[in-house]
Amino acid sequence: MKFFKVNVFILGFTMLIVSCSSVKKEKDVKHIDEILSSNTIKVKAALKDLKTFDSFPRTISKNHSKWEQVGVKDWCSGFWPGVLWYAYEFSGDEDLKQAAQNFTASLKTIAYSKALDHDIGFQIYNSYGNGYRLTGNPEYKKVLLAAADTLATLYNPIVGSIHSWPMKPQYPHNTIIDNMINLELLFWAAKNGGSKRLYDIAESHAEVSMKHLVRSDYSTYHLGSFDDKTGAFIRGVAHQGYADDSMWARGQTWGVYGFAFAYRETGREDFLKTAIGLANKFLERLPEDGMPFWDFDDPKIPNAPKDASAAAVAACGLLDLSGLVKDAKLKETYFNAAKRFIDILSSDAYLSKNNNQALLLHSTGHHPKNSEIDVPIIYADYYFMEALLRLKQLEQNKE
Repeated sequence: MKFFKVNVFILGFTMLIVSCSSVKKEKDVKHIDEILSSNTIKVKAALKDLKTFDSFPRTISKNHSKWEQVGVKDWCSGFWPGVLWYAYEFSGDEDLKQAAQNFTASLKTIAYSKALDHDIGFQIYNSYGNGYRLTGNPEYKKVLLAAADTLATLYNPIVGSIHSWPMKPQYPHNTIIDNMINLELLFWAAKNGGSKRLYDIAESHAEVSMKHLVRSDYSTYHLGSFDDKTGAFIRGVAHQGYADDSMWARGQTWGVYGFAFAYRETGREDFLKTAIGLANKFLERLPEDGMPFWDFDDPKIPNAPKDASAAAVAACGLLDLSGLVKDAKLKETYFNAAKRFIDILSSDAYLSKNNNQALLLHSTGHHPKNSEIDVPIIYADYYFMEALLRLKQLEQNKE
């Protein structure tokens, strides 16, 4: 009888834990849905002020409420169509789907034009890539494959990496940490009808970036300069960071996210180790409020601007990494860190609400040039939407 009572107690206690866990999961998903719903309403409302499909939201200046727009060739042009695709993915709203298709179509020319820089991945994978994922449109696949081939023309086999900014003659061959994100287009294309060479280029680029852009303490250079004739590494440069030896926040998160999916695509343990090292370095240097300053070494801290875009990219990268690491404790650490970033971004301090047409406040673009300081920027919104949708899927998949 005593044994029976103990078993009944254990069974009841277990059922209580499962029940509480289920309630918490439902509560978490409901909260995510509320944020996504609010975001989707704002995105759809912003469409009313966009008169043409070849002009794309990028930033909102201080004391303004509406998006400032850029053209097709701007490196940020793919983020707005991507935001629309994410809003459609959440809502199923056919008007949003049509808008996403219209803005996406305007970017087709990039895939069939001479490569001006590495941003083809940001421009095409975020727009056509999301569109293909959600619709299966075969025309989108053709554009994606063409874009991957165009991006590959910037590869220098002597250096082993993609030339990031051909328009900067002061660097014979340069590779920036941002360029890790563009590799996803190449990896995708290699698996979907493109040349195996695209995979090889992506793997080589990641390896060169790992060797030369990632410092021994797992902080990162923004830019690596190479001799284009010998492949020799010349020096690391800050460019968008505070100083050549400082840790630029968004650059660190490009690295976390980029090396996470480089490991996912290649299975190379050194890429995973790099992603883990970058993530740990980023998390250990966060200030108490959990929101990164634009550069962790700005001497004006704590009076330096924050960068919500870095937090949004970090959330995506950490969610990806949490599903790739084998250690249970690390999985939990990265998942919880990503959730914390999303919670902070979803708070009154960072949601723009009625202030303007953007989703998020307080991003920093190019601080050394005094450009886009403490303002909404479209790529923060893009990665915020991505992180929310990824988190929702992961919460729903929990047992």
